Amino acid sequence: MSATNNRQIILREKPSGKLQPDQFGLVENALPEPQDGEILVRVLYISLDAANRAWMQGATYRAAVEPNSVMAGASIAEVVTSKAPNFAPGDIVFGDTGWQDFAVLPAKHLLKMPRIEPLTHLLSVYGIAGLTAYFGLLDIGRAQAGETVVVSAAAGSVGSLVGPIAKIKGCRVVGIAGGPEKCDWLTSHLGFDAAVDYKAGNLFHNLRAAVPSGIDVYFDNVGGDIFEACLALMNNHGRIACCGAVSQYDGSPSASGPRGVPGLIVVKRLTVQGFVVMDYFNQRERALADLQGWVASGKLKVEEDIINGLENTPAALIGLLAGENRGKRIVKV
Repeated sequence: MSATNNRQIILREKPSGKLQPDQFGLVENALPEPQDGEILVRVLYISLDAANRAWMQGATYRAAVEPNSVMAGASIAEVVTSKAPNFAPGDIVFGDTGWQDFAVLPAKHLLKMPRIEPLTHLLSVYGIAGLTAYFGLLDIGRAQAGETVVVSAAAGSVGSLVGPIAKIKGCRVVGIAGGPEKCDWLTSHLGFDAAVDYKAGNLFHNLRAAVPSGIDVYFDNVGGDIFEACLALMNNHGRIACCGAVSQYDGSPSASGPRGVPGLIVVKRLTVQGFVVMDYFNQRERALADLQGWVASGKLKVEEDIINGLENTPAALIGLLAGENRGKRIVKV
């Protein structure tokens, strides 16, 4: 990589169906120069998330990614040049750098991070994935010992942390994932009490068998038919933490599910709450203290799926949307 050039992955066109490799392009431009109050960073590790796909559809909690612009994405980066106080070359930062080798960002948009090993943990267990799992389960879901927790996309970056955290808190945990191998991995490796393969026959029937006492907390990463199946099995005063809707992101959204929502919510007196983890950043130290303690004690396993090469980022996202990954998928630039 030249010290004067900057490789960038751009989104050539907004996808209308499933995401395809030819909808991205690799271009090379001059190295950007920071102005007063800005920081030049070298991107080290890019976070891949299902939400990347949602940003192509339109504005969410952030602006939409427009055609012929650098693909958006968060990363762990190293400061190269600083024209702002409190940042120095060599500092490790977290920010929305996009998919590129280098980025210039206002200092106020960067979060200084500790230099820990491995740095990838700053994107997984100590980053967006870990904080999402922690606050979604404990603050939104209010999971208590003895309760039954169900998590969808349980083998993914967030779900693979939600389940073990719920076990640490004394819950019975059931994961929903695609395929027998992932389901076996959830129970044998991550310690889930049971796992349900949503691809294997009647989802509602299989899920009901796995939760004979009903569901107290449902951590929803997918929406659609899986949300509907879980909703029908919720216990009175149950809580649903709505984290994502990956079933609606790539390709044509499902026309079915969830049905009968208002009636079930009323009759069962359910709490259904969406959340975005950035709302909890002012409480991140509390979460990190617990997460670091659980990792150090071996109670919480960190699962990372690292892909090498900026040029492989589009294929890595397409694979994530297809369910290839186990744990947090990260691109090493």
